[in-house]
Amino acid sequence: MIIQILQFVLGLSLLVVLHELGHFIPAVAFKTRVEKFYLFFDPWFSLFKTKIRGTEVGIGWLPLGGYVKISGMVDESMDNEQMLQEPKPYEFRSKPAWQRLIILLGGVTVNVITSIIIYTGMMAYYGETYVATEDLKGGIMVNELGQSFGLANGDVVMLVNGERPRRFRDIGIEILLGEGGDVVVDRSGQLITLPITNAFIAEALEAESPIMAPRMPYIVKGFTEASFADEAGLKVGDRLIALNGQSMLYVDEYFAVIPSHHGESIELAFMRGDDMLEVMVPVSDSGQIGVFREDDPKAIFPITTKTYSGMAAIGAGWNKTTSTLSSYARQVKLMATPETGAHKKAGGFITIFQQYPSTWDWQAFWGFTAFFSLALAFLNILPIPALDGGHAMFVIYEMVAGKPASTKVMEGAQMVGFFILMGLLLLVNGNDVMRLFGS
Repeated sequence: MIIQILQFVLGLSLLVVLHELGHFIPAVAFKTRVEKFYLFFDPWFSLFKTKIRGTEVGIGWLPLGGYVKISGMVDESMDNEQMLQEPKPYEFRSKPAWQRLIILLGGVTVNVITSIIIYTGMMAYYGETYVATEDLKGGIMVNELGQSFGLANGDVVMLVNGERPRRFRDIGIEILLGEGGDVVVDRSGQLITLPITNAFIAEALEAESPIMAPRMPYIVKGFTEASFADEAGLKVGDRLIALNGQSMLYVDEYFAVIPSHHGESIELAFMRGDDMLEVMVPVSDSGQIGVFREDDPKAIFPITTKTYSGMAAIGAGWNKTTSTLSSYARQVKLMATPETGAHKKAGGFITIFQQYPSTWDWQAFWGFTAFFSLALAFLNILPIPALDGGHAMFVIYEMVAGKPASTKVMEGAQMVGFFILMGLLLLVNGNDVMRLFGS
């Protein structure tokens, strides 16, 4: 937990400081006074503060983000007295609309650039590793929920929402985000189309378990205590190929047949290296033989690794950024669709904290930090007063209408936006608390 806390604080602090620098740098460039630059919020008191060239720089005690206080701007400080005075040349409200728009969008811009840089570095250093869909020759195996959707063991997924999934791990995500789309599978040479509905998405989210997995061979990974299979002579690494003389190559086939032989003995044929062997194995009264199977696809299927360098790494980093941002936007849209129940799965600070691994893993740290940066960018650009997108909305209105909105209107909108944000914070962090206590 200590390592998770350290990664959470490091990732959040890095992104908050960079975001606020995105506002600070253009503000200074346009000769706009920045009164405060804070990591975290500082109601009533701060943990640390100092003055640097007229700007109070500090660290607050409330880790809900950070802020820069720019003179002459209607913001979360609600400094009404300042706004009642005559505008000063160094104030935000005295600057041309295009300069104010650049200042407002600077934080979001830096968040996106940060993600591009991180993903580019990761593509160059780590490359991209995945199980390719085309390498799953046996297709997929599905649980009861997957079967209710219309999938079957052995189906080969051809298209999801009109596109051929390159990586197996993308299939489940695309189905959950594909309301109104469909899945096309090859079932014994016949193409079958399955529509994706909100009702199914709601069931899948409620189940909280993958509806499918790669259809894998039955490879012995270990044994239970007093295992019949262990006593009969099976060893770790053996690959089962037949039961009672009937060819069976995949795990789901054994799961379907073995329990029906409870209290009996079955003949298992298996490969040990290049040798084919047979053994009689008793089945317990509960329908088990005492074997743990290998369930990690990366231990069974070929691993595709793509490495990038130079401009190719930049291109891959850009593609990763745009695809991740698109996926996140679709997730937010899903959460705004009440019938899917996705809003119940939204999480706050505890969920973010839990995304960091319990051991220090730089690849996982940078991967989630890049995603988190894009999530902050997307949420901040939403046209909600009190967010960057809400402030930008008023500037764009001014540029179109030829006159600014009144200070009173902007202050009222700021209060409305504040209560909207507080409501959202209560929702996502309330979900965290309920999950924490098992409700």
